[in-house]
Formats: sequence, C-alpha cells, structure tokens
Amino acid sequence: MLLKTASQSLTDQLCSRFAERIRTRLLAPGARLPSVRLCAQQQGVSPSTVVAAYDQLLAQGLVEARRNRGFYVRKMPVAHDGRAQAATKTIANGGAAEAWEMDREGAAGSAAPTGMAQHVPVSATALIRGMFHGNSDKPQPGMGVFPPDWLETTFMPAAIRKVSSTRALQSFSLQYGEPAGDSSLRQALSQKLAVHAIHAAPSQIVTTVGATHALDIVSRTLLRAGDCVMVEEPGWAIEFARLTALGMRILPVPRRADGPDLEVMARYCELHAPKLFVSVSVLHNPTGYCLTPGSAHRVLQLANAHNFYILEDDTYSHLAPDHATRLSALDGLQRTVYVSGFSKILAPGWRVGFMAAPPMLVERLVDTKLLATLTTPALLEKALAWCIDQGQLRRHAERIRTRLDIARARSVQLALAQGCTFAAPPAGLFGWVDTGVDTGMLAQRMLDVGYLLAPGALFHAERQPSTLMRINFTTTQEAQFWDAFGRLRAEALR
Repeated sequence: MLLKTASQSLTDQLCSRFAERIRTRLLAPGARLPSVRLCAQQQGVSPSTVVAAYDQLLAQGLVEARRNRGFYVRKMPVAHDGRAQAATKTIANGGAAEAWEMDREGAAGSAAPTGMAQHVPVSATALIRGMFHGNSDKPQPGMGVFPPDWLETTFMPAAIRKVSSTRALQSFSLQYGEPAGDSSLRQALSQKLAVHAIHAAPSQIVTTVGATHALDIVSRTLLRAGDCVMVEEPGWAIEFARLTALGMRILPVPRRADGPDLEVMARYCELHAPKLFVSVSVLHNPTGYCLTPGSAHRVLQLANAHNFYILEDDTYSHLAPDHATRLSALDGLQRTVYVSGFSKILAPGWRVGFMAAPPMLVERLVDTKLLATLTTPALLEKALAWCIDQGQLRRHAERIRTRLDIARARSVQLALAQGCTFAAPPAGLFGWVDTGVDTGMLAQRMLDVGYLLAPGALFHAERQPSTLMRINFTTTQEAQFWDAFGRLRAEALR
C-alpha cells in the first residue's frame, strides 16, 4: 500500500512504483497503464495524485499519452538530453491532466467483462529477472525454480571438495577443457540416459551452460533467420522470445493431453516446410501433460516424411517417471536432439546442461558452442559426474519428488478453495490454473502486494488476454498468498 511519509509523497511513491516496473519489464513496452480512475481506486488515492504521478512518468519519457486511449509504456526510452526532453514535452501535449481528460472520455463506454480492457502484460524476461531479484521476500507463485531451501544438500559441497584438490585444479583449471565437455560427465550422462531408454554414446553428448544454452546452440546450428519453427502452445515463454529474437517464424502447435495437435502439424508441414519442432514431451510447461506413445510415433512419422528435426526439451526429467515416453528414445537419436540440465533439481547457479544428438550433428553443435563460450567449466562438470556416479543425485531427486507431492496437494486445495479450476490435471512442478479473470491485469495488482504471477498470455506466441496462469506448487502453499489473490480476483469480477 502507498503510505504518506515525510520523505516521499504519494505521488512520488506511485511514480516510482510504475517506473521500476517499466525499467524491469514487468510492464512491457506498449502495455497500457490503468486508467486514472481505476488506478486511483486500486491504490486508494485521489485521481489528482494519479494525474501527477503519470505526469512525472511522461516527463521521464517512460510513458506516452494517446488521445482517447490512455497511457502506454513507451517502446523506446528517450535519452536524457535537451532534444529528448523537448520531444517528451511534445508527446505529453500539455501534461497528464489533459491526457486524463482524454482517457476519461475514451474509456466512458469501453468497459470489458472481467477487466479485459485493462490488460497490461508481464514480459518473459521479467520472470527471469524476478528469479535473480525477488519482488519481495514472499514466496513467488510465478517462479520457475524450487526454493533454495529445497535444494540444500551436504553432498554438493563434498563433491566440490572431492574434485578441487591442488593437483586436480592444476590439471584442468589452468587450461581450456574439452570442447564437447568433461569426459567423465559425458560418460555418466550416457549411463543416466540409458535409464530412459535413450542410448547415446559419450561422443554424442555435448555439455552446455544450462539447458537454455543447449536449446540456443541447437537453434543457431540448424536454423537461419526466417526459417519456420513449430513450437507447442501454450509453451515456455522464454522459448517464444528466444526464437523471435533469432528471427525465426514461429508456428504455434496446440498442445493437448496426449501430445501436439497432429492435424495442425501436418498442415504446417504442407504449407510452410518447417525446419524444427520444439517439444517438451514429459511434464510439459505449463500444463504438466506427458506425451503418449501413439502421439509420439505420429510425430516421428511426420518428421521423417517432411524432413525436419525435433528438439526435445526434457528439463523436468528428474521429476517424472523413468518410463515416461520420450521422442528421443523411440527415435534412437536420428531426427531428435535431446536437451536437459540440472538447474531445476540440483543447483541453478552451477548452470550445467547438455544435449545428446545424432552423430552427424555433434561436430556442428560443438562448433557453435565454441563460438559462444569456448568451453564449459570443468570443475562443476566433474563435481556433477561424481554426484551422479555416487547415486547422490538420484536419491536427492527422490526426496524432492516426495516433498513436491505433498506441496502440490496443499496448493491444489487452496486454489480450489478460492474458486479456481485446473485446465490440466495437476502434475510436476507447475499448475495450469483458470482464474476466471484476466491474469495480465491481475498480475499488476498482485505486484502491489508483493507477488509476481506468471499470466497465461506469456505462454502464447501471440500474447492475448487470458484467464489462465501458471503457478509453482512449491511457492503457493501459504494461505496468505491465496487470501490476497482471492481478494483481488473478487475485485476484478465485480
């Protein structure tokens, strides 16, 4: 809540709150700010306070006023020189007071059900920034990782000590490591993948700086700007943003309970000749769906018939049954490239990931890796190999899964009590929740009370208002969050 103090006025507090969200992309370029009237109601201040705060944002070049439409985050922040300040004054066109009148007139007959007209999206990179710099000290429902206390272990420090003797450090830290990654880790990963029926020799495995780095290496190796890429929708927000930044044309494929929509994929293949299909076969993010064998076989048939590769992201493999259907196992790593990592289950800060690929692609993938990072840190890779070989990682994952089952049950109970429903059966780390209100708008209101949501619009290639949101079961076990959520949801429903 905004509180009037001797050091900072309500106007300054409100301006600072919006300015921080704009700079950290919690309010994306092009997003509409709440109308003056609505913002005043939400923040418990007078309309004149909001007008003054918006006037400051206009002066700082962070927002612009559009006649009869309201206030929008500027797409290109201006530099702080004389010409920029003059341009800002022109854009303001008399300040926020005049714009407030335009906003009031334009909004008079434009109320949409459940607040859809006030949709203000949270950007994909804002969620990443939120992982590094928390919005508050509260558990964050939109986060994509386990809380730090869930990942605390005694074997990880022991692994580091094991591989960091003076002699060992001199042998591998004073020179570049192996281009494909530490051989002991690649051997351990080869044996680990065999448990999932994925048979990859150590020579087919390349280590990376996390699974996201692996996805990027594959994309840069196999694709060129303008190529068509099929991506499951809803899907991982960062994947849409990453491929768009590389200049790819995204072809969204609806994700169903049994797998991707095969009819849509077939039409894309006929019309656009895609080069790649990106899939999360197991514990799909955000729905939690797992691929069925029948659907997997049809996908592979399409890949063979239309000559495209499949990039299988198995980031959540440690949370799923070993026997879950994986495209790479059925395909034998012929048209598939398998990607996974250990940031989710073990140590986000270690940034150790890997990919297993067809033999004919390995050297091309290594070349792309070398251009970006040269090699990956041998110390952490050797420590991880020790954790795998000693069975420590397997036992740790078992403990996490047991604890997650308990957390999921409690979180589901609290969500249902607040009138939410689940768009997919709860599974894995995430829940795909239907709130009945625009979660883009709700996300901005929840920020006011210290919670960062992951609104449904983030998980679609074309970001449109959505009533869905993704929750992290480990960080939504507290009634305090759901009470705040329920109160603001009820306001949005009025």
